Amino acid sequence: MDKEMNKELEYTAADALNDALVKAGVSHVFLNSGTDYPPIIESWAKYESTGRKKPEIIICPHETVAISAAHGFAQVTGQPQAVFVHVDVGTQNLGGSLHNAYRCRVPVFILAGLSPYTIEGERKGGRDSGIQFIQNIADQAGIVRNYTKQASEYRSGKNIQQVTYRALQIANSEPKGPVYMMATREVLEEEGVDMHADLRKWAPISPMGLDDESIEILVEALAQAKSPMIITSYVGRNTESVAELVRLSERLAIPVVSSGGAYMNFPSDHPMSLGSMGQPLMKEADVILVLDSDTPWIPALTKPAEGCRIFYLDIDPLKEDIPLWYIPSERFMKADSYTALKQINGRLDQRSGEPDPAMLAARREKYGQMKAENQEKRVAAEKMPPVMTAAYLSACVREIMDQDTILVNETITSSGAVSSHIPRNKPGTVFGCGGSSLGWFGGAAIGIKLAHPEKEVIALASDGVYIFSCPTAVYWMARRYKTPFMTVIYNNQGWNAPKQITQGQHPDGYAVRNNTFWSGFEQPARLDLVAEAAGGAFARTVEKPEDLTSALREGREAVRNGTPAVINVILPPV
Repeated sequence: MDKEMNKELEYTAADALNDALVKAGVSHVFLNSGTDYPPIIESWAKYESTGRKKPEIIICPHETVAISAAHGFAQVTGQPQAVFVHVDVGTQNLGGSLHNAYRCRVPVFILAGLSPYTIEGERKGGRDSGIQFIQNIADQAGIVRNYTKQASEYRSGKNIQQVTYRALQIANSEPKGPVYMMATREVLEEEGVDMHADLRKWAPISPMGLDDESIEILVEALAQAKSPMIITSYVGRNTESVAELVRLSERLAIPVVSSGGAYMNFPSDHPMSLGSMGQPLMKEADVILVLDSDTPWIPALTKPAEGCRIFYLDIDPLKEDIPLWYIPSERFMKADSYTALKQINGRLDQRSGEPDPAMLAARREKYGQMKAENQEKRVAAEKMPPVMTAAYLSACVREIMDQDTILVNETITSSGAVSSHIPRNKPGTVFGCGGSSLGWFGGAAIGIKLAHPEKEVIALASDGVYIFSCPTAVYWMARRYKTPFMTVIYNNQGWNAPKQITQGQHPDGYAVRNNTFWSGFEQPARLDLVAEAAGGAFARTVEKPEDLTSALREGREAVRNGTPAVINVILPPV
């Protein structure tokens, strides 16, 4: 009996890893395990039996959903969660979703097993299965090295906590991003050490601000400009930045344009919010501040006027991991946007002399008129059409939301309609994936709902995105872990993006003449029934505009009663 008790209380490296994650604030492990996980499974079982704390384990039938859930959780909380996957094959199954987390700059802690390094019983945890030979590759970390801030290996149970805290420090330091750790079973079965760390000594890098010279040059340029503008894509990832950006915009009557929609960057109802009207503003702008944006414009399609002064402020202004990238800025400034905006506003408060009041008033009137004209067009597009449109669908979704509803948007070619017809005014209420690998929305919605169970979550997805999301895994998880949300599918029955791009590059080509793009799904599927089968979801397909509002309301009611809902809305085919 004593021998059994001592065995139960042994402190392994797997135990030490668990304790480090818990102490660092990792509340969830999104798990897709394999034969490399017995030490960890045994540790968790021991902790449950003895009443010790461990993260909540979320079983994820597919790795795409696992990392997308951690991605969404980190977007709304800023807190990295853990994703545990199976050796090389599980790592490969992370796929493009790892790209999304990396490009969106969200912290994620990933652990993958490694094939055991002993084969004849030399060490506890050695190989005992044929697959552990074929999963033994030369450079497993090479699979993910382009998409992580760190790719490393645990080599001893004695320092597993130090290595874990170091990895999380890297993940949480700007620019934030995923880290990837590997461990063999032999290492995880070793004796562990609890170092009782003071996590204040493992804190991420403190936010950095602008140097005095940059503040002075930038403030003077903005204050003296006749037609300044601000372009941003993700300043809203820190919700506190939004108020500082509003303060700057109001002070100098500067219009703000969002390029991309991963976050709520600026209140849509604000007079200086010009949405996506960047092109006409750029033609006359004499000063542009690009603030937290990887692609403020596409040079082949549009660019600022000749002689326009451009200032680029970003936590990663060089984009060293993008080989071909260039913004013709006279000053590249590496700084945390919240810190920098506070500095800019503070300098404006101290500055002697104000810009010409008449000039500011004229700008406010001009941009107010532009906004009003755009609003008229928006309202006209929202009238019930004879055939379903993305604009009408978006307007109907807006009517069943309140200001606290969290919107998850992955509609791709319908994203313009979504941003125009579902304006958001509260920071932290709209999220996009920040990358280009499709299928993020489902896992993200689960992660967001885990982080904020009290919030209503509505996810918008195209039909192609829905298929990429691994919906059987998504809705199984939504039911099991009580994270109901409503999905609205913008089902245009095909891939619209390749068709649009081909039309743009070859407007008089054979593809356009023959209407042949190999992008249509001419065998429409009841995509909503996939969710019903996998997760007991409320499922409804809507084809007629007059049936849409009632279906959305029924779906919302189902979610409020604890059931996921999928409304499959049929748009004209691509």
